[in-house]
Order: sequence, then structure tokens, then C-alpha cells
Amino acid sequence: MAKPRIAFIGIGNMGAPMAAHVSSVAGTLILFDARPEMAEEVAAKTGATVASSLAAAADSADMVITMLPNADVVREVVLGKGNALLPALSAGAIIIDMSSSFPPATRALGNELRERGIAFLDAPVSGGVKRAVSGTLSIMLGGDDAAALDKVEPVLAAMGTVYRTGGLGSGHALKALNNYVSAAGLAAAAEAVIVGRAFGLDPAVMIDVINQSTGKNNATENKFHQFILNENFNSGFALDLMAKDIRAADGLAKAMGLVPPGLSETAQRWSKADKALGKDADHTAYFRFIGRLMDEGG
Repeated sequence: MAKPRIAFIGIGNMGAPMAAHVSSVAGTLILFDARPEMAEEVAAKTGATVASSLAAAADSADMVITMLPNADVVREVVLGKGNALLPALSAGAIIIDMSSSFPPATRALGNELRERGIAFLDAPVSGGVKRAVSGTLSIMLGGDDAAALDKVEPVLAAMGTVYRTGGLGSGHALKALNNYVSAAGLAAAAEAVIVGRAFGLDPAVMIDVINQSTGKNNATENKFHQFILNENFNSGFALDLMAKDIRAADGLAKAMGLVPPGLSETAQRWSKADKALGKDADHTAYFRFIGRLMDEGG
């Protein structure tokens, strides 16, 4: 079977290494980003072509992968007026949204695209920049088109391990819920370290002990020594994106008629951190925010 012609839209911290891995399974790889220099850098390393517009990227594409900030941006890129993907796509093409998006919005967009002969799948990822570079991401693949799912899985496998999560929107739902659990773990560890430090414990020793005990989590293993205790706060994943994902999980719960107290509280706290620290803050800088909040009495 001939290798597919693939357009990759969104060449950022995550998209750049992901697109580089896709180049190994694409017959032709076309890149597009609002910042052309980002796409050109990946193209120079992989032999991919940089498109001058979304329509040029989508022209004759078998598959389009989007890696964008949120559901609103995805919708605009796909259906927007002027420069957009849909007018250039042929019936039978597949769009794979690897962004972190809002599940109900994913389903709504998928319904619109189905009416126009375009399959839409969601395949958000977990693992951060480090695992994007190594090609070991966890990929949560959702969709209602069995044939499209079978076609895209070998492409996605170039970037990591693919887990089929169910119907359209299920990948985005699981990603949002996963990031809630991740953020709650970081927040709990941050509070523990701040309290322990005030008592006189060495934070580095605390993390070492926690990582050999029942309290360990992704943040204690992969964030504290690497990005938090050294105050670099540069893991590569923005705080505003984490806050957005937690709000998506909270919104999903409310759409299901549920009000989980821990999730709602976590969504509120991370949204406050986002406003306090600004859109350029890394998500590990939440440690600074919660430290100030605790010093002020809550």
C-alpha cells in the first residue's frame, strides 16, 4: 500500500518532534504553522515541504493532523472563512485532531464533517515534549469510522503507543480527565513540599523519599527535581493549557450532570494560577502560585 500524503498543522513544542516522526511513515509530508520558521526548521531536518497556506497544505492530502491550542482554533482552521482546510480536502480524507480539545465540540465538528464526506478522529497525546521527541507518547484514539481508524493507526504508531478509547470525543475526554489527575498530583505534592520545608525538611530529600513510597506520582518523579526545586519552571507545557484541560474535564462532568468536588476545586485553583502567572508561565510554576497563596493564608 502506498504511503499516505499527510499534512501536519501546528509545529510547536510538541508538534515539531511529532511531525518529525510522522515523516518516516508519510509518502509526502506537508507542514503548516502560523509561524513559518517553525515549519521550515522541521522541513530542513526531514525533507518535508512547507505549505504557504492551510488550503495548500490540505490539497490532495489523504490525512491531516492538527496539533493546536484548543477546540476553537481547531474549528477555525478546519471550517473558517478564507484560509481553511475544508475547501481543499477531497471526500474520503481524514482529519486527526491531536490537540487537547473539548469533547462535545469534537463531536459537533465531526458531525459537520461527516456530512461533507470527511472522517474526523480525535487522538490527543500525553507524555510531554520529552516523549514526543523519543516517539513514546500515549495516544488516545477516538472515532466512529472503523475504516478511518484502521488507516490512521500505523501513522499514529510512529509517534507512540495507540490506545483506542471508543467513539468520537472519547480521546479528548480521557485526555482532559488524565490531565486533571496529573494536575491534582502536582498540586498535592507542591503543598506537601511547602509544608515540609516550613517544618525544616529538605525538599529534595522529601521528593526522594516520596518517590520510594506510596505518595509518588508523575509530578514527583518527573517534575520536582527536574523543573521545580531548581526553580527553572521550564518543562515545556504551558500552565494555561493545563488549566484549559482541567476546565474541559470539569465541563464534561457538568455536562454529564455530575459535580465532582475535587475536580471543580482543582479547575478553579488552576484557573486562578493561570490569571496570576500569565500565559507564558510553565505549568510547573503552579508551585510558585500555591506557595504565595499559602503564605497569604489561603
